[in-house]
Amino acid sequence: MRIWAIADLHLSFAASKPMDVFGERWRNHPQRIAAAWRERVADDDVVLLAGDNSWALKLPEALVDLQWIAELPGHKILTKGNHDYWWDAARKRRAELPASITLVEADAVVCGGWVLCGTRAWLTPGHPTFDPAADERIYNRELGRLQRALAAAHRLSASGSGAKLPIGALLHYPPFYPDGRPTRFAEMLSEAGVAFCVYGHLHRRADWNVAVQGERSGVRYHLTSGDFLNFVPSLIVDQAGQVAQRSFQG
Repeated sequence: MRIWAIADLHLSFAASKPMDVFGERWRNHPQRIAAAWRERVADDDVVLLAGDNSWALKLPEALVDLQWIAELPGHKILTKGNHDYWWDAARKRRAELPASITLVEADAVVCGGWVLCGTRAWLTPGHPTFDPAADERIYNRELGRLQRALAAAHRLSASGSGAKLPIGALLHYPPFYPDGRPTRFAEMLSEAGVAFCVYGHLHRRADWNVAVQGERSGVRYHLTSGDFLNFVPSLIVDQAGQVAQRSFQG
């Protein structure tokens, strides 16, 4: 089993929302994702999708996009992005989701010798665009969700009869400031002994150029925004269980 990741699919099969309005890089991006995914991912692999999976506003429309994801190889672990407005309804009705899809938010799951946990995260105080009136409440809520996710991950990690299972994390928002300083989210991941963290949300080349990748305080970070990866899933954990150093721009 290997672990792959790709975030920010921004699918919209139920209600057309062409993404190439954001540039030629996005032209025919679902077809390119599917081709690259099928070429690389095996049925017993795991694929992490760190948010902004579907533009749908409601679950029935999102299910069209989720079914498209489900039909691709591997088991998919999804966390929420800032555009996943359908998410809360889906969490309450998980039985309606395709069998190959698992949602994580403030919780954790065991998958192929790893414990995987996640939440959306958010802008952090001190970020240039942080607005206390709009963002403080959401920020504190997301810190609480990450705390619960990590606690759940540690319970699962220690629940077996052998050695503790390693922990990986999915966040949508990057857990670092634009200048590379760690936010409280990154500090929590390090304190919890997380092996790797995948994140997305960044779509500008200027942001990609300064995004934190590689090892920081014991955690290996991977930027996995779909357009950054040129819509090719990135290998995070290989067949031997080794965590890759970083993701590379496609």
